[in-house]
Amino acid sequence: MAIFRDHGENPLEHDRSIEDRRRHRQLVEKSIKENLGDILSEESIIGESKNKKFKIPIRGIKEYQFIYGKNNKGVASGAGGEKRGDKLGSAGEQSGSGTGSAGNQEGEDVYETEITLEELLDYIVEDLDLPNLDRKKYSEIIVESSGRKRGYQRYGINPRLAKKRTVMSKIARKQGKRRALKELGSNTVLERFPFREEDLRYYKVKMKPKKESNAVMIFIMDVSGSMDNSKKFLARSFFFVLSRFIKRKYNNIAFEFISHTTTAKIVSEYEFFHKAESGGTYISSGLYKTLELIKTKYPPSVWNIYPFYASDGDNWSEDNERAIKAVNELCDISNLLGYAELLPSTYSTTMYVRFLKEIKKKNFASVIVKEKKDLWHALKLMLSKELEEEA
Repeated sequence: MAIFRDHGENPLEHDRSIEDRRRHRQLVEKSIKENLGDILSEESIIGESKNKKFKIPIRGIKEYQFIYGKNNKGVASGAGGEKRGDKLGSAGEQSGSGTGSAGNQEGEDVYETEITLEELLDYIVEDLDLPNLDRKKYSEIIVESSGRKRGYQRYGINPRLAKKRTVMSKIARKQGKRRALKELGSNTVLERFPFREEDLRYYKVKMKPKKESNAVMIFIMDVSGSMDNSKKFLARSFFFVLSRFIKRKYNNIAFEFISHTTTAKIVSEYEFFHKAESGGTYISSGLYKTLELIKTKYPPSVWNIYPFYASDGDNWSEDNERAIKAVNELCDISNLLGYAELLPSTYSTTMYVRFLKEIKKKNFASVIVKEKKDLWHALKLMLSKELEEEA
């Protein structure tokens, strides 16, 4: 159905640029949702610059217009003198696809637009309709914060340079030299008297202790043979968005990476996403390693704890009960425990089903990503769960 808009004779009644910007934004949002996994699949969780730009492919916008069409197969109009059995319509028409040869139809316009990481996250958060969340706890870790200025000193950093005091120091040195020359009976005129390093004065700032909010994000992943690169890249995109969202809430945040097969170990981010292993899968091994790490390094009384686990859902059946027990124990000491099942096998019942039925903790969130385009919806579910916990 065609849609016609009457914008009136007065061009001021409708700002065409506003409509163009609105449609452009809609296309950007649509492209982000469809390509989020590919956009972020190579990004580093630690040390990423918020000003980095990402290229987003956008399909071109075409204005409404009348075009000449072609009759569908079996539908045609005649001149009135046709007889039964006569064929109507032109033969040999070429279409752009399905003929096995080069088409003659115009393709879609595709162009790229650039957005920064902060803009990308703004799109995500705006779509989620999430407020600025409050921090739940304050750590007992004391950091130094700038306090009041307490006098002057000869050494310091440029932002603390006391310009007025520096000039006064130079003038005092100049007056002292004049007095010395006068006492010696010299008539030398000091025309140029430059600054010296000894003239510089800096503010002395007394640092005061300040409590900072702290969070730790613990990423856990099965790295056995079934977790191929496509699943790991999807996991990276999933973890990346979650880490940036949590970073918006806390001033200080730590990251830990735990990989496992039947046994678990703490690794670097690079090993986490690139090192492939073989062997079976005990999900509980990664979860219990997380519990051990929290106990020794991140006491729940002073840390906001966010463990997130990524897997394709395959697990040895003998380990299922231990995995469920470990999830319940982790929920008891975490702000939010997330489980993401990525590109699961369609031939067996995965852990997502077990967790969904047996884990009743309010701060446990489980999502399933059957294909790349599901990633956006999975992130919405996970972050909305965090919102419920903050409410």
